[in-house]
Amino acid sequence: MIHFVPLRDKIKMKKVKRFLVIIFILMTIFASYVQIINRNSINMTYRQKFLKAVYPAWMWWMNFKNINTKKLSNEKAIPLISFYALTNKLNDGATIDFSTFKGKKLLLVNTASDCGYTNQYTDLEKLYQLYKKKLTIIAFPANDFNKQEKGDDTTIAEFCKKNYMISFPIMKKSSVVKGPVQNPVFKWLTDPTLNGWNDQQPVWNFCKYLVDENGRLINYFGSSVEPFSKELINAINK
Repeated sequence: MIHFVPLRDKIKMKKVKRFLVIIFILMTIFASYVQIINRNSINMTYRQKFLKAVYPAWMWWMNFKNINTKKLSNEKAIPLISFYALTNKLNDGATIDFSTFKGKKLLLVNTASDCGYTNQYTDLEKLYQLYKKKLTIIAFPANDFNKQEKGDDTTIAEFCKKNYMISFPIMKKSSVVKGPVQNPVFKWLTDPTLNGWNDQQPVWNFCKYLVDENGRLINYFGSSVEPFSKELINAINK
């Protein structure tokens, strides 16, 4: 017995096939785009490559939805404990004395390698090269947010230098959120009894704290505030 497929079903099948072909073509184009964007990437996971490729869309969406865009400033508050009294450990274990940065602004950023914001490393390095006479950027790798920095100090340093050519200081991996093991630098940055005014904790990776030439915390910028945003550039140039 011969079974005939109704014309309506044939049309539906054609539409489904056409849809699947379009999806396949789009996926192929996107996979090629990811490979092109990451042509110079070294030892990146596919997740890291994917996040790097979609970074522009990610940033547009986060700013469109007003997520992690908070900005705070206070140029008059006097810290009760000088920032220059602090020391910390660099990625290689050496001690860094922040008093050596007197006379320059410092942009302190909590970072991670597997985050939607990770590609900000690109502009942070460009910013550092452009303003290095009056600004130092310091990265503080942390695994606090969704475990997006699982690597050890050696892995983190290699990832940053090979994929983003980072030349500014990278600190030892630590915790930046409030708690018994919070990095003392971030304790100072987020405790008003120490810095004089601010209690804003990092809400995600790549929050930015700007310390002025006299060791005063003057600005906080949320993760979605890009390194070359008008607000951050203006704060650096003041």
